[in-house]
Amino acid sequence: MIDQLGRAVLRSLASVGEASAFAGRALADSVRPPFEFPEFLRQLYELGWRSVPLIAASGVAIGVVMSMHTRSTLERFGAEAMIPSGLGMVVILEIGPLVTGLLMAGRGGAGIGAELGAMTVTEQVDALEAVAVDSFRYLSVTRVAACTVALPLLTVIADFAAILGGYLAEAAASGMSLRLYLARAFFYVGFEDFLPATLKTAVFGFIIAVVGSYLGFTTSRGTEGVGRASTRAVVVSSILIILADVVLVRLILFFFPRGTL
Repeated sequence: MIDQLGRAVLRSLASVGEASAFAGRALADSVRPPFEFPEFLRQLYELGWRSVPLIAASGVAIGVVMSMHTRSTLERFGAEAMIPSGLGMVVILEIGPLVTGLLMAGRGGAGIGAELGAMTVTEQVDALEAVAVDSFRYLSVTRVAACTVALPLLTVIADFAAILGGYLAEAAASGMSLRLYLARAFFYVGFEDFLPATLKTAVFGFIIAVVGSYLGFTTSRGTEGVGRASTRAVVVSSILIILADVVLVRLILFFFPRGTL
């Protein structure tokens, strides 16, 4: 029993070490030529642009629901005028970035893990190496770079979609004008709050792509392994995003003490 536990711990530590080395290599190759720009642009389209409908629709729904819940609470204290301000702060500083990261972990992480896993078990990765193509740079680095760039942009879309959803709910409930709603929503949120909260999602994108790529490249046992890699990519990247968010929020509070996080 103890031997089995020890072997399991050693295997886990070995996997963590291999994944860390994989992430370090991906980060280094992302800023070192040659660059695969056509494949990077294709992945930016696949991971970024094609995720816009999901992110926008989720943002609107979140804004509507949060506005309704906030109204039901603040009405007890006669503070309905603070609904736009509270929604704007919560969405931009935390809900928008975190929800975008988790949604992309489900869509992008699973897609990367399944795609690269399928290419690995069908020996397409070996075929690329046979024709003198750096499979790591072509398949992994391009996805890491694209996902890292796409997440902050998708977060901006999610933020404003959620604020729009909040306005729709508030306009239906109180008839507030759009100009007044936006003025109140952004009254307590400054650029020094918006920028770090949005840019931290680049770390989320890096985590999603690295985890999906690593699990895809290490897939084995045929189609069963592909499905397992896809599932594990979502689970592991979601957990790491939540843990990274805790650390990043603390760092933001330290370096940007004027923020309202």
